[in-house]
Amino acid sequence: MTFPVYHAEARGILTATSGFIAEAGFTHSLSPARNCTFGCTYCYVPTMGIYGGLQRPDWEHWGRFTTFKSNAAELLHRSLRPEQAIYCSPLVDPYQPAEVEEAMMPRVLDAVIARPPRVFVIQTRGPLILRDLGRLQTLARLTRLRVSFSVTTDCDDVRRLYEPLCAPISERFAVVRRLREAGIAVHATLAPLLPCDPEALIGLALEATDRDIVADPFHVRAVKTSGATTREAALRISEKRGYGGWHEPAYQSEIVETMRSRAERAGRRFGTGPRAFGWLAETDE
Repeated sequence: MTFPVYHAEARGILTATSGFIAEAGFTHSLSPARNCTFGCTYCYVPTMGIYGGLQRPDWEHWGRFTTFKSNAAELLHRSLRPEQAIYCSPLVDPYQPAEVEEAMMPRVLDAVIARPPRVFVIQTRGPLILRDLGRLQTLARLTRLRVSFSVTTDCDDVRRLYEPLCAPISERFAVVRRLREAGIAVHATLAPLLPCDPEALIGLALEATDRDIVADPFHVRAVKTSGATTREAALRISEKRGYGGWHEPAYQSEIVETMRSRAERAGRRFGTGPRAFGWLAETDE
């Protein structure tokens, strides 16, 4: 599938954090594009509107195009500082499908290698990250690099419902293993927790990684009264397919506790929310 790709010069590339990401311990966020061609039905970003740095066409037509920040690498060269802890990206997947042709991330990584911050975290679900493995290995020698690789369910039928343009589950865990084998600090991030067999999913995550497990349930207004939340598209899918319970706070808590218990028996931390995402920003290991 091809998508319209646009380019625009940005006034800045690093954003001082607030809210969730700031609570997790990051000083800045980095988004190399505006709008994401994965177009996941649950994505919280378009629910933020202008507060997510979006323009109206972005949230009205989420996932149908993307706009790359053409001067991202140049801005980074001027903006990076050694004390920064940077999260890339809370707004778009840096390895979204349009990145195949754009090749923005090699330029971004070259800038970060030239002026490494204290912590650099890449949040993605895209197997394309393996294209940049050599750069990641170089960066890992210079700073605290972590890859937070998102896997949302153990069931590909569910994956096809909610995130049809994302890679199959088996491929995503294969990428996690490959990153680990290459010496990259990689976390299996189970977020958002789509309908799944929780015992099976946590088992796969524990097998693929040697690190603590980060997770997060669907964002719903019942448990998150302000800010970003799950898109209506995902809620409609859940209701139509009989998965409405996955949005219920009590059911979410039960799933999370099942997974936490399994992880702790394996000697791993398991957590949700800013506290767990804060493990990605830690500098003492």
